[in-house]
Amino acid sequence: MGLFNRKNTDSTPADPAMTEKGREYAIAKRHGDRKTANRLIREIGDGSSTSQERAAFWQGADSYDNIPPAYSKRRNRR
Repeated sequence: MGLFNRKNTDSTPADPAMTEKGREYAIAKRHGDRKTANRLIREIGDGSSTSQERAAFWQGADSYDNIPPAYSKRRNRR
């Protein structure tokens, strides 16, 4: 058993494109890029996306958020 053990085979996203947008959103949030994060949220909330697409989006964001950051935030404070 490893730290990143992924035995969930039923977590296949419904829409890979929306999952990728969710990952982009999570990356933008982690790096503090509000412009990109807000743009992606506007694309999701404009009413043209279905509930399955939104679920795939948030699944992609959660999958990236589950990866721990490479460096802790405390490292830069001196």
